[in-house]
Amino acid sequence: MNLSTVIAERGNKTVYRDGKTAVKLFDGTFGAADVLNEALNHAIVYETGFAVPQLIEVAKTDGKWAIVTEFIEGDTLLRKMVDQPEENEGHIARLVDIQLRMHSFNAKRLRHHTDKMYGKIQESGLDPTAIYELHTRLNSLPRHDKLCHGDFMPENIIITPSDDVYVLDWSHATQGNASADAARTYLRFLLADSALFAEQYLAFFCEKSGTARSYVQKWLPIVAASQLVKGKPKEKEFLLKWTDVVEYE
Repeated sequence: MNLSTVIAERGNKTVYRDGKTAVKLFDGTFGAADVLNEALNHAIVYETGFAVPQLIEVAKTDGKWAIVTEFIEGDTLLRKMVDQPEENEGHIARLVDIQLRMHSFNAKRLRHHTDKMYGKIQESGLDPTAIYELHTRLNSLPRHDKLCHGDFMPENIIITPSDDVYVLDWSHATQGNASADAARTYLRFLLADSALFAEQYLAFFCEKSGTARSYVQKWLPIVAASQLVKGKPKEKEFLLKWTDVVEYE
């Protein structure tokens, strides 16, 4: 395994190119269960026929876990947004088009989003009243079975030179409600201090999917609570404001 060519670094993960493969190497904080779960999610999504790189193996090198997939030549959608800022509205529209195509698939072997969110809310550190209100909100929302990514952002989209699209990083994949997935993307843009992109994204999602903005907003307190579990101090105050269910009644 040749780990000399770095193609991406994301906190506690580094992605290398090794010939025709991409090697995602996890640091020592990742145990076998986390890595194998991501690999399983990836394999399940690949078998749906949706465009993801082929999974080759899960390996261990120097005591660290790695997921090896085929290498996809191309640029991330984020790179295109950086290089072509004058076209960013179109890039955001394309992001939504790719996401809606993904939502047309289902992967019933994946964990259900509602079940995952129930546990995340329980672990959020919020007071019991807030947890009860969020659980009540969650249980009132429709339980769908669409393929959801859970972190659908431009950096996870690869556009090949022939304009084919591949979606990466399936550690948060679930089956569930498309609007929950959209709420997560909207929140991620806000957390990245990209309010303009957040609003463009949500407007395109609602228009192209025929979804009321208020319906996506019903999911925002839930996805904000789930993000609290990550324990990032810089996000805490912002997220706590978004977990107020009353704000979105």
